[in-house]
Amino acid sequence: MTRRTNPLTDELYRYLLDVSLREHDVLRRLREETAELAESNMQIGPDQGQLMSVLLELVDARNVIEVGTFTGYSALAMALALPDDGRVVACDISEEWTAIGRRHWEAAGVAHKIDLRLAPAEQTLSELLAAGGAGSFDFAFIDADKEGYGTYYELVLELLRTGGLVAVDNTLWEGKVADPEVSDPDTDAIRAFNLKLRDDERVSLSLVPVGDGLTLARKR
Repeated sequence: MTRRTNPLTDELYRYLLDVSLREHDVLRRLREETAELAESNMQIGPDQGQLMSVLLELVDARNVIEVGTFTGYSALAMALALPDDGRVVACDISEEWTAIGRRHWEAAGVAHKIDLRLAPAEQTLSELLAAGGAGSFDFAFIDADKEGYGTYYELVLELLRTGGLVAVDNTLWEGKVADPEVSDPDTDAIRAFNLKLRDDERVSLSLVPVGDGLTLARKR
């Protein structure tokens, strides 16, 4: 027995996937296509996508915000978990990468659930608030430029209902956040963000060692 998280060797990770992963065929195809890109490390793993799907079910989500869509794997995973009248407002600035996602969203039959907004995320989130969206969303996923995390979090928190959940990716940042020898804008931004959430009494908090670190914050 151990009191801390077991390190995931390649063998143990493969076992984890073998005994627990229930990946939709279109999700698998999208993941495999994205793996061919030079930027493929920007995609979440299938185990994280499945965890987020379960979280959506737990909070009975219908309205979701995504900040950072890339090729659309996380948006697809969430859309598949939502009821037919659910929606994901997906924020991104890349027509090229999101076009890959659009094809797979259509193939999975969930394109009607995904409202892609190609604009800076701060602009889209502010527009949602201006349109009366405060307190109307159940779940949010932030996985975009790291220096923007603090701004996105504040806007998302306003948009979430009480009891809503925000999940923030890359908060362990390949371990660089714990290395005092590393100092660059992205690492410093994530360190500052992690400390901000530690002291934020507006939320209940857990940083889960899934993928590259997934912080879960439930709005009180």
